[in-house]
Amino acid sequence: MGSYALTSDGAESDCLSVPLPKDTYPRAAILAAILAVVCGAPAASAQTTAPPPPVVVVPAPATELSADIMYRILVGDLALQRGEPALAARAYYEAARDAQDATLARRATEIALFARQRSLAMDAAQLWQKLDPSSDRAKQMVTMLGQPGMSGDLKGDLERLLADAAASGKTLGDAFLQLNRALSAQTDKIVVYRLVSDLAKPYPGVPEAQFAVALAGYNTGLTDLEIAAASMRAADRALELRPGWERAALVKADILAKASPENAIRYLNAFLAEAPASRGAASALAQLYVEQRRYTDARAVLQRLLDADPSDRELQFDIAKISLQMKDYPTAERLLENLKAAGFGEPGAVSLFLAEIAEETRRYEEAIARYREVTEGDRAWLAKLRIAAIMGKQGKVEAARQFLGTLESDDHDQEIQLKQAEAQLLQDARDYQGAYAVLTAALSGDPDSAELLYDVAMVAEKLNRLDEVESRLKRVIELKPDNAQALNALGYTLVDRTQRAAEGLQLIEKAHALSPADPFILDSMGWAHFRLGHMDESEKFLRRALAERPDPEIAAHLGEVLWAKGERDRAQEVWQSQLKETPDNPLLLDTVRRLAR
Repeated sequence: MGSYALTSDGAESDCLSVPLPKDTYPRAAILAAILAVVCGAPAASAQTTAPPPPVVVVPAPATELSADIMYRILVGDLALQRGEPALAARAYYEAARDAQDATLARRATEIALFARQRSLAMDAAQLWQKLDPSSDRAKQMVTMLGQPGMSGDLKGDLERLLADAAASGKTLGDAFLQLNRALSAQTDKIVVYRLVSDLAKPYPGVPEAQFAVALAGYNTGLTDLEIAAASMRAADRALELRPGWERAALVKADILAKASPENAIRYLNAFLAEAPASRGAASALAQLYVEQRRYTDARAVLQRLLDADPSDRELQFDIAKISLQMKDYPTAERLLENLKAAGFGEPGAVSLFLAEIAEETRRYEEAIARYREVTEGDRAWLAKLRIAAIMGKQGKVEAARQFLGTLESDDHDQEIQLKQAEAQLLQDARDYQGAYAVLTAALSGDPDSAELLYDVAMVAEKLNRLDEVESRLKRVIELKPDNAQALNALGYTLVDRTQRAAEGLQLIEKAHALSPADPFILDSMGWAHFRLGHMDESEKFLRRALAERPDPEIAAHLGEVLWAKGERDRAQEVWQSQLKETPDNPLLLDTVRRLAR
């Protein structure tokens, strides 16, 4: 579902212990991640992909530090800010060693654990114990770092760590919450699920252990029905042990959504009825609504959150983006203008959306001005290409081409994009021969560019060069066998422009298997079935396609199928509904004129 970053917890199973493969994530790193929790370092958030630098209040060193030691501490702090904990750990260890300071040694130990630098963590812990022999935490750290990782039995080592955490009475839950993160690089998620399940069995009353089981099961993809059922039981048990626990509720919603988004939506609505302040559940529900293209519902959920905290800029931005999807341009523009005035977001992000709104509402000069405000990063390049496209919409095709000629590309990909943008200008002006010339010239210097081959094929189709369409697309498929767009384009061409509809359907089916939700591939599936006389199957695919993306060409196809089935009033409804949005689409107009005259 994408609403919850599933990277930090565990699983349940009836399976026996299964050893991890030899190419698994380094054992020392896995154990160090759990050690960091067991020995008292703060647990990392479940919603990050790497452990953040530990936030620890460190007392001032007992002795005055030299300039060299202060420099090493500064290097460590800067490294943490830049996301380089291994460098930070080394800097703090050297500072502790030279200063002979226990406080710095403790800091070095904890950072080294987060950086998964087990050897360095041991050196720092031993220094810490030497400098502060009375510290129980230092002794525990040295003892724990000296135990695991040497036996070759990861499961046994983890069992001992969890048993020590249980004995401490404080850190067992955190250790289970860290378990899936520690195992996240292991590619065989079923093996991980079985391992986490085995580790959780001795702790049936620990909600974090059940949560870990549910999450590990979810991470398998839930293709195994037994794992799916066990994962749901574990999520329910976690919520039974800790009623109202948001994290467990989110995992349960994710598990439900795998089988039925509607069931997940119902569950999250029920959870929010009991816990209306749950930001995580509300965000997850909104994400599900967006994925189901229920934009009005998604916006309503986020609006309730915003009403509770009107100063939340992130919520305003999310609502603006949903409003843009809904084509509610006034609402989106009002929110984005407020965000821009507040200096929200990365440079150019808000201006790019504002420019898009101006372009969509045909305020072209304003759109160009807004695109010119975007001056940094990849957004700036995109903005420049959009300026050229708008100039083309204004009928200034040659001026737009000259503008593109002034742009300097940073790499080969941008060089291709420049040629594609120029060719698109000519296509939009229906100068297909000119577009063909631009693309073939570019292709001569890069004959194996899948992007250029595809674009040449699309323009060749407009010029009725069907043999070339087929040869170019077959070459794309040779270069990229899993290119769903190329498979679909070739299949659609065979269906629509030749007598080889059955052959075309086979290609489209391959594309559909690779990208089952793509509305244009669904449209091709529907059109192929229509050409083969499978009317009901055709209507099914075309209705799905139109629901996914209201598009004039999809509407033209669906209307034609309904017309052929004798449902002419329904066909007219489909056509007229789309004509209100796109009154000048050539295919839609031609279909209506041809059939409904």
